[in-house]
Amino acid sequence: MTRIEEAKEILSSLGFDSGRLNDRSARTLMALAGINETSNWNSASNHRLGVRAILDWIRQQLKFPVAENTRETYRRQTLHQFLEAGLVVQNDDDPSRSINSSKNVYRLTDEAIDLIRAFGTRKYKSKLKNYLTNKPGLQKKYSEPRSLARLPVSLPNGYKVDLSAGGQNVLIQKIVDVFCSAFIPGGQVLYIGDTDKKQVVYDVEKLASLGLHLDIHGKLPDLIVYDQPKNWLFLIEAASSHGPVDSKRKSELQTLFQPSSAGLVFVSCFPDRETMRKYLSALAWETESWCASDPTHMIHLNGDRFLGPHTS
Repeated sequence: MTRIEEAKEILSSLGFDSGRLNDRSARTLMALAGINETSNWNSASNHRLGVRAILDWIRQQLKFPVAENTRETYRRQTLHQFLEAGLVVQNDDDPSRSINSSKNVYRLTDEAIDLIRAFGTRKYKSKLKNYLTNKPGLQKKYSEPRSLARLPVSLPNGYKVDLSAGGQNVLIQKIVDVFCSAFIPGGQVLYIGDTDKKQVVYDVEKLASLGLHLDIHGKLPDLIVYDQPKNWLFLIEAASSHGPVDSKRKSELQTLFQPSSAGLVFVSCFPDRETMRKYLSALAWETESWCASDPTHMIHLNGDRFLGPHTS
């Protein structure tokens, strides 16, 4: 057998179904194990590799021309399945790393690499039996660091959700915990996006009652919060590294939420003033800005409405 066929046999023995027993999965396993067509399985290595490094290995070591636009396919349709099976661990060097970080890495678990190195020997059958017996425990063991790294968020109604750690979700946590408490007390959080789960909160019924039937795959804001007494709908972007409400984004949101029976309030949220300063010239008029570093104040880009003296 070729090494690719052997890799498929390993995956088959581990219980992967026919939909996952393909050349892509076999090549990914070989890349993670550092195995090419001339290597022996007993020399398998266990280095951390990102998706790009996996594709580079396949191109260079296996001489297979992987297209760059297949990165998401490898990540979602192969590596995610390896993770769920407990075959690989993700970001074990830093479990808090954001799911969409460019530093994302994967490696075979210690138990998996020990089994793989025995492939083709008389020990493989007994090691495989032991591995499969312990598989539920392995899945739990390697999923716990990812679960512990998630960010807890308490919604105004007392319901608790969690977000994947890192990235803009750190700011989203502060928006819900601090901004909403200060400026939208009692507000109903109707939607929260997450790079890991895509949506953590999505109140379809309430949005529909406001005349909105949204495409979850469309360009939704990071958060949607409803202030029922004022009948205002807050469309909030967490702009920690990208995505404030500039003129283009405001126009997109106005079109998307045009059917809303509630008034629209556009908010760009930043972790601090330094980050906001980078985007200040691009922010759209008639929008609001908030910095987590100055949580009790907002900047209103609609001066005539608030023009006048301030009393001390």
